[in-house]
Amino acid sequence: MYSILVFLFVLVAILMTITILMQSSKGGGLAASFGGGLGGSSVLGPRAAASFLQKATTVLAVLYMLLCLIIGLVGRAGEAERASVIQQEMQKEQQKQTAPALPLPPTQPGGQEQSQPPQGK
Repeated sequence: MYSILVFLFVLVAILMTITILMQSSKGGGLAASFGGGLGGSSVLGPRAAASFLQKATTVLAVLYMLLCLIIGLVGRAGEAERASVIQQEMQKEQQKQTAPALPLPPTQPGGQEQSQPPQGK
């Protein structure tokens, strides 16, 4: 799901860049090469091309913002499930340190336990 959203995000970003570059500026821009010089005889005349490109840019910008928000929310939900290796190791160390250590009885070199002297005197 996440990778599909990222793919759509990149696709919308590329399409939006293309539509912005095709819009005419004061100098003519790329829109002049796509029907700007042909006048009204082209399918998309100068006014229709400008209007179409402006609407396409607006739609793509809204899609871009929505995809940004959705990717942020999906990424944040998956972030709780994942923990970095450092965080996992720190949790293991904390669990080891908080576990109470049981006292071991003293042993002799032969592996036998030492007996306590009687305390009756």
